[in-house]
Amino acid sequence: MGEGTLLLGIAPALRAFRHRNYRLFYSGECISLTGRWIQRVAMSWLVYGLTGSALSLGIVDFTGQFTVFVFGTFTGALMERYDLRKVILVCQSLSMVHAFTMALLTLSGVVQYRHVVVLAFLLGVSDAFELPARQAFVPRLVPDAKDLPSAIALNSTLFNGSRLVGPALAGYIIAFVGEGICFALNGLSYSATLAALLMMRMPKVQVSREKRDIAKEYREGLRYVVSLPPLRNAMLGLAFLSLFGMPFMTLMPVFAREVLAGGPQTLGLLMAAMGIGALAGSLLLAARPSPDGLGRTMALACLSLGMFLATFSTSRHFALSALLMLPTGFSLITAIVSCNTLVQTLVDEDKRSRVMSLYVTASVGGAPLGSLFAGWIASLFGAPLTIAGSGLLVALLGGVLLARYPATLATVTEIYRKKGFME
Repeated sequence: MGEGTLLLGIAPALRAFRHRNYRLFYSGECISLTGRWIQRVAMSWLVYGLTGSALSLGIVDFTGQFTVFVFGTFTGALMERYDLRKVILVCQSLSMVHAFTMALLTLSGVVQYRHVVVLAFLLGVSDAFELPARQAFVPRLVPDAKDLPSAIALNSTLFNGSRLVGPALAGYIIAFVGEGICFALNGLSYSATLAALLMMRMPKVQVSREKRDIAKEYREGLRYVVSLPPLRNAMLGLAFLSLFGMPFMTLMPVFAREVLAGGPQTLGLLMAAMGIGALAGSLLLAARPSPDGLGRTMALACLSLGMFLATFSTSRHFALSALLMLPTGFSLITAIVSCNTLVQTLVDEDKRSRVMSLYVTASVGGAPLGSLFAGWIASLFGAPLTIAGSGLLVALLGGVLLARYPATLATVTEIYRKKGFME
């Protein structure tokens, strides 16, 4: 029997595991993503402890993500001439250095807010190359195009499984030994992905040395997205969600301490509850036999996310807040993964890197402005009112996407039939 043949008869959710390179990538990411979530919670708690300011939390998020927006717009076209595995190896190594630097500064007791801002900027520059590279790299790990939806959904399951474990661990690590150990553990975790990348057996990459007009290729990718209505709607919806829906996570340390009168464990458990809901959403999407209908799923997920965010903003009790984080996480990840799967399955292969660069830009482009704006609004009117307003705007987005969905059905059906996703 060939490698991975035993998985052939298993549910569509696991089809991507037939491929050795994907199994290696997945196993390495299990460890490194957990470390990254541990660091994310520790970073938020450290910044809020240093400054006591919701606006400062927003500034750190803005600094880290705005660089992804600025540089990530063009990195997709640039990387079409490079070996993506080598790009990810370099970026993961830089992320490891970032984590160990944060650990050293924090454990030595000299860390200051300005250090965090500068390091967030540098990590954002690295992410501007790694995130588009990762999005374009995953399809190369599953040569059978029919296994791509499985790979995307499994990646999301992994991301949200780590979102469940990482924050919960971070809350207790911070409480007992401090944020510095969280950063050190994250630095160590990157070795798992680096090892997995080095162990892969990839076909030799033919690297083009010819001079290319990066700006022209970027414009071609942008025109391609604009000309295809389902892609255009998905990208615009993701950008709006990034601007108004995701920044509520920036305010979670404020909500945990000021509204719920809790500590780092409270923050960690709230994030873990959101991770449980997100994991459930990822598993349901992974079990779908076909990407057909994901445009409608994304729209409905935005509607429910908006309603649950608005409801969460009214809670003043930890148990109720944690309970509401379950459907919030479910809705958020359903919207994001539906969009990712739509884009990955609709795009032509020769435009994948450029389009995935635009996808990353849409995903994180609004987040820095949204985080900065949310932090400012929260400093004036409080976190609950800010989250409520975000919820109403996201619900409005869901309604608009739902109204536009029927007009894109014919185009999606035609593309999926050509690619073999539909009979």
